[in-house]
Amino acid sequence: MKLARAIHFDESDQRVFASPARTGEWCISGGFEFSDWTEADLTGKARQAFANGWFGLETAGRVTFVAVTQIEADEIDTLTRLLARHFVTYFGAPSEEAALPVAAEEIAQMAELCDEHAPNTLLTVARELTEAGVREAYRVIESQSAGLDQFAIHGDLDDGHSH
Repeated sequence: MKLARAIHFDESDQRVFASPARTGEWCISGGFEFSDWTEADLTGKARQAFANGWFGLETAGRVTFVAVTQIEADEIDTLTRLLARHFVTYFGAPSEEAALPVAAEEIAQMAELCDEHAPNTLLTVARELTEAGVREAYRVIESQSAGLDQFAIHGDLDDGHSH
């Protein structure tokens, strides 16, 4: 099974996200945070989290890039409980027990996304508000072709296009 870990090439996430994820923490898309947002919510650092941020399962922070990584089944269980706890703490879920099925589904969706990619593949997310709600698009950067040193310096994170 595969999931994705937060990866940083420079300090930009420390500046663009109100709460940055920690390097190496497991991440999911985290689009659920924006389900009832409107254009009025899309300002400043909140806009950046909406537009390009993956959700860190330990810190509940955001990160621009994640890398596909193998994960053990017992770690999935721990992460599911952690996410259920975040749903209670930050998003108003009535209890961890009530939140567990939703947390499991969020993590399963991320695992499904990651399973089709080789380890160390980089992923980015781009979100936009549409009439039907939040639309997410994913961009894949293959590890061998990424030219990571150059990409980190010259990559354009906000080109306005979905891929």
